[in-house]
This record gives sequence, structure tokens and C-alpha cells, in this order.
Amino acid sequence: MKGVAMCSTSPATIVVAEAPALPLAALLALATAGFITILTEALPAGLLAQMSRDLAISEALIGQFVTIYAIGSLLAAIPLVALTRSWRRRPLLQTAICGFFIVNTITALADNYLLILLARLFAGIFAGLLWALLAGFAGRMVTDSLRGRAIAVAMVGAPLALSLGIPLGTLVGSWVGWRYTFGAVSLLTLVLVFWVQMKVPDFAGEPKSRRNTVVDVLAMPGVSAVLAVTFSFVLAHNILYTYIAPFLTQAGMAARTDLVLFVFGCMAMAGIWIVGVGIDRWLRRLTVLSIILFGIAALALAVWSRTPPIIYLSIGIWGLAFGGIATLFQTAAANASGTAADVGQALIVTVWNAAIAGGGAIGGVLLEMRGAASLPWVLVLLLALALLITWRASRHGFPARQLTTKSTPGVA
Repeated sequence: MKGVAMCSTSPATIVVAEAPALPLAALLALATAGFITILTEALPAGLLAQMSRDLAISEALIGQFVTIYAIGSLLAAIPLVALTRSWRRRPLLQTAICGFFIVNTITALADNYLLILLARLFAGIFAGLLWALLAGFAGRMVTDSLRGRAIAVAMVGAPLALSLGIPLGTLVGSWVGWRYTFGAVSLLTLVLVFWVQMKVPDFAGEPKSRRNTVVDVLAMPGVSAVLAVTFSFVLAHNILYTYIAPFLTQAGMAARTDLVLFVFGCMAMAGIWIVGVGIDRWLRRLTVLSIILFGIAALALAVWSRTPPIIYLSIGIWGLAFGGIATLFQTAAANASGTAADVGQALIVTVWNAAIAGGGAIGGVLLEMRGAASLPWVLVLLLALALLITWRASRHGFPARQLTTKSTPGVA
């Protein structure tokens, strides 16, 4: 009883008491899976010129390696999750990870464009399945009070891949060639297979009596709000991020694109840390803050679209807002969908990839019709919509009061 009283009055004691309940080795294995997923998706963009020369095809066709990957994720996430809900979780996760080993190995060895394109389609399919599993896996390893923090650790691989993995992969590719770069990703994937087998616990699949259909999950209070906010925010992000180079060019900063993206990546890492620390207590506040910060950054980029100091500052704020947003949305979806968390995550994956595709399409039309300086104004409108939906979802989706748990720390 004395120990319990100390825990209730001392924040420091709470941290010490709960720390052992966070299985870092297992969570970092999940983070590595996410890292490999994003690295596989985006590497062709960094190695565009090399792959184009070696395969003797245009850079535009190489760019379709990224497009087909997104299409695979978009189309496969919900059907695959529905088909595999009775499977034990770790073998299913291992299947997706082994899929990445196969497709990256094919990419590294193949000389035929269509074969690589097919491999990339399957890579996207495996990614759709893997992303649908990660948050549910992380949440089931810990008590409810640590769920958000566990998901934050499991999701850290994605921004790490964007801020560090892609630049490093591009650099390695310039030294040893793009084929060796994809081969190295395959070797990392093989290591991950053994890591997951040793450190990540297995869980039973979902029995038929407890399964919810996609329609059932969509009807759950708060789920549609989370999906709508996710789509609006990610669509806004991708409209500008996809066309950041032409936006910087009109500001006379084309030669600083790498520096601008580095600033974005560094601030995104700070955002991940902030969200990881506070998500279990302040999910709603952090979501609202992220949307407002991104909105302020977008408005500044719209008004001062040709002012380099403002652009650097705004990009940094944007990165800070974006860093932890995937964790916030996935945790909100997991909370709202309850025992159907895997379906909830599949819906997030689908909506996220739809927003990526929509951002490329809408941004391209705006670029051609109105010019790069028009892009941030659309972001402001989308983020205002996201803020309105979040604000109204104060009972479900992004509740004003976090649920507390009576679970014993350390019980998965």
C-alpha cells in the first residue's frame, strides 16, 4: 500500500514503475519493420537517375515504382486483414516481412522492368498488411496506460526512414550502385525475421464470434472522425511535400532542397519524441496542436512564399507537427475500434494511401493551373476542416478525457 501511495503522488516514481512494462526489444523490432517498409517504398525516388540509366528507361517510368507500391497498399490492406483475422499474429507478421525480403531481392537482381514493377506491387501489398498489424501488435504487448507510448516506439521507423534512411540509402547507392542498396535492405530484412522470432510475442487470431466487418468498424463511434481527420491532414501534407521542389524553385531555393528536407526531418524527430512522451495523457491536445501548427506553417508559406527565412521556419514547424501525427491517428483509431483494432488500422492504411495518391493528383493539377505558390492556400483549407472535425469529436475519436486503466503494469 505504501508503494502504491508513492506511485500516486510522485510522477518520477510512476515513470520508474512503468518502464519495465515497455518491451523495447520487441517494439524496436516492429519499428525496424516500419523502417524497411518506408525505405523500400521511397528508395526508387532517391535512386531515380541510376535506375533509369541501368534499366535504359525513362525516369518517369522509374517513378511508377513508387506509384504501384502505393496502389498495392491502397487496394490490399482491408481485404488482406479481413482474410487473415483468424491467423496467429506473429506468423502473419513474419509472412509480410519475408515478403519484403523476396521483393527487394528480386528488385536487386532483375533486369526486366515489368518484373520489378510486379515485385513493387507485391511490396505495396505486403506493406498494407504490415502497417495494419503494427499498432495492434504494439498495443497488445502492454497495459492500456502504456498503449500510446508503445505505438509511438513501434512507429518511429517511418520518420527515421524518411529523415535518415532515404538520404543514407541514396548516398550508399551513389557509392556502390542501386542494386547493392536494395540487396542491403534484403539482408536487413533477413536479420529482422530472426529478431521478430526471438523477441516479439505471438498472439491468437480473432475468433469468428468476435469479428467485426469493415462496415461495423466504420459505424463505431469516433472511427469515421479519425479517418476524416487523417485524410484531410495527410492530403494537405502530400499536396505540398510531393511538389516541394517546384515550390522551393519559385522561391529561388532549388539548390537548398536537401537542406530544407533535412530541417523537416530533424524537426519531425522532435515531434515524435514529444508525442511519445505525452500521447497517453494528451492525445486530443497533441492532435489539435499538430493541426494548428501545420496550419500556421501553411499560412506562413502561403503569405511569404518567396521569403527564405520564413520558409525555413515554416518547414521546421511543419516537420514538428507531422512527426508524431501517424502515431496520434493510429492510436486514436486503435482506441475507437477497440477489439477490432486490426481492421481500424487497415482503414487508416487505406485512407493514408488514398491521401498520398490524392495529394499527388491534386497538387499536380494546382501546379499546372495556378503555380507552386498556390499550393499552401489549399493546405490551409484542408487543415481548417481537420481542426473542425477534431474539435467536434470530443466524445469519441479524439475524446477530451483519456480513459484510465486498472491493469497491472507488466501484464500484456
